[in-house]
Amino acid sequence: MFKHLLVPTDGSPLSEAAIHMAAALAKENGARITGLYMVRPFHMTVYSAEMVGADQDEFQAADRARAELYLENVKKIAAEAGVECDTEAPSGTHPYEAILDTAKVRRCDLIVMASHGHGGIRGMLLGSETQKVLTHSHLPILVVRPPE
Repeated sequence: MFKHLLVPTDGSPLSEAAIHMAAALAKENGARITGLYMVRPFHMTVYSAEMVGADQDEFQAADRARAELYLENVKKIAAEAGVECDTEAPSGTHPYEAILDTAKVRRCDLIVMASHGHGGIRGMLLGSETQKVLTHSHLPILVVRPPE
């Protein structure tokens, strides 16, 4: 049924659960997967601890290293499942756009992604990337949620 799955990761345990789900689904369907991590641009507004006291080059190098680490994990999980895998680490400011653009360019037919379950006001204030993908995607999306 599905032949090419896109699985975005942020390195979280829930994201890893989505990778395992994608690998199992890909194996069942004889599909391949593409792992995605979006490298964040440096902003003067601090939104992560490593930005305090960091310059643009240091921050970008740290985020590229993080991308490599997280995407190597996607490759490892795919290899353990016997699934073909490639990866992508685009730069951008909006993860949902990177997810949708990559899915289109790579001709994926399913997106498998985690949702951290921030509902209600907190979810609205944080701006769920999963919600944005669900709203703007024309592809089917499998959302992996945290256990209750």
